[in-house]
Amino acid sequence: MRELISPNTPSNTDSSSLTREDLSAAIKRIATKVQLIADAVNGLCHDRAQLEGKIEDAQQRIQHILSRLPEQSDGRQLNLLGQVVAPPIPEDDNEPTTH
Repeated sequence: MRELISPNTPSNTDSSSLTREDLSAAIKRIATKVQLIADAVNGLCHDRAQLEGKIEDAQQRIQHILSRLPEQSDGRQLNLLGQVVAPPIPEDDNEPTTH
């Protein structure tokens, strides 16, 4: 009980010497602290909800990119940016280079 008493109150350990005003002041301080903690918890819950939304969005973007990857047997160039790329013409691959 002594922890609830501020330094301004009498330091008697006998709880019967506490006045109603002392107890009322201690209860008000505790209520204020509880309210601050409740506000902090609400803020953290809100932040967590926002982060969960961002994570879900990122997972959807990743899944979209993964869905666009060609199959393992597909030898075409990867096009993750969504630009249209014409498939290579097979006869062009056989031309000798002049390098």
